[in-house]
Amino acid sequence: MVPHLTTALSGPLLSLEKNMLNAMPKIEHWFRTQWLEYASPFYASVDLRNSGFKLAPVDTNLFPGGFNNLNPEFLTLSVQAAMVAVEKICPEAHRLLIIPENHTRNTYYLRNVVELANIMRQAGLEVRIGSISPEISEPTTLQTHDGHSLLLEPVVRIGNRIKLINKDLGDFDSCAVLLNNDLSGGVPEILENLEQNLIPPLHAGWSTRRKTQHFSAYNRVVDEFAKLLDIDPWLLNPYFSTCGQIDFHAREGEECLALKVDELIMKIRTKYAEYGIKQDPFVIVKADAGTYGMGIMTVKSPEDVRDLNRKTRNKMSVVKEGLQVTEVIIQEGVYTFESINDAVAEPVVYMMDHFVIGGFYRVHTGRGVDENLNAPGSHFVPLAFAKPCSLPDCSDSPNALPNRFYAYGVVARLALLAAAIELQEHDPLNG
Repeated sequence: MVPHLTTALSGPLLSLEKNMLNAMPKIEHWFRTQWLEYASPFYASVDLRNSGFKLAPVDTNLFPGGFNNLNPEFLTLSVQAAMVAVEKICPEAHRLLIIPENHTRNTYYLRNVVELANIMRQAGLEVRIGSISPEISEPTTLQTHDGHSLLLEPVVRIGNRIKLINKDLGDFDSCAVLLNNDLSGGVPEILENLEQNLIPPLHAGWSTRRKTQHFSAYNRVVDEFAKLLDIDPWLLNPYFSTCGQIDFHAREGEECLALKVDELIMKIRTKYAEYGIKQDPFVIVKADAGTYGMGIMTVKSPEDVRDLNRKTRNKMSVVKEGLQVTEVIIQEGVYTFESINDAVAEPVVYMMDHFVIGGFYRVHTGRGVDENLNAPGSHFVPLAFAKPCSLPDCSDSPNALPNRFYAYGVVARLALLAAAIELQEHDPLNG
């Protein structure tokens, strides 16, 4: 099953996907040269939007939490990529400690941890799950929604190492520590200055990372890639700007935000006119740091941010872990014209090291083509990709399933490369 592209794939995007298929050897060679220069993040997921006239990433997550949504038929891709990723970081590793998010009541997230641990075990590692949540003070077995069990053990710091102390299972001291916790609430003291390999590094967490930094790096990546294919980079790239020092509760910074929204909508409208696009331009205003679809709104005019009601101001002012929003990114909205059973859908691509390992569609019956789909909803249904993203059929049409997925994989890897550059440039060890 795969969502239907409700607009005919035509015009610039059709040409772009044909171009990608024809240039596949050149594209793959270009990526190989980039990975010689930049170290890929250990893993990542990228949210894409396909409007039929534009295909672009709208978010890149360096602590992906949906491994349970991937197609189990492609497990070998994940395991092989995990082997490569681990060998790069800790070649001698035979033990891996995974530290998940603290929200232990989300049984779907816990199922993701079960699957992530399974992938790492298949890659030849002994894996245990260590919790830094204050709620977990002794070994605790939790159940997922579909009957899997997960043992969480409290993490203990001894010197500059973190370990698990368990008289029944034996103590556990690992070479590497894999974070599946995005550190939205800040870096806990227990994780600072460890001598173990911590992956991803602490500066990949939302306590320091900013979406504007990521999309600044993405701008440069796409400009170079566009020259390689002789295309307009806008076809793959959402415009953005930023507004700092905003306080939604106190209604401070609203005029700055309204002006930035107006400028960006005018810029998008000019591009729409160039390509003969009839839809109305819109932007997404969201917290510059954070995940879980919190602190996000769709905006179609400057008046939309001048007249926020109390409910919207409350929604926009706080994100995960109760953190106050003071900086926002204003990002070009990309319509999603993919749908399944009348529900809008967007592709999410998963990568480990620099390999695409699969993906799924985020489907939401309660949301529109111009709204954020990463939101609570009783009909939120992830749909695993039916084909891998790495094997296009160059003899078939660009809209054939393997070819659409190949284009998704290319754009997701562009975002992954941007994340690699972003992490390197903002590494505190690089001064």
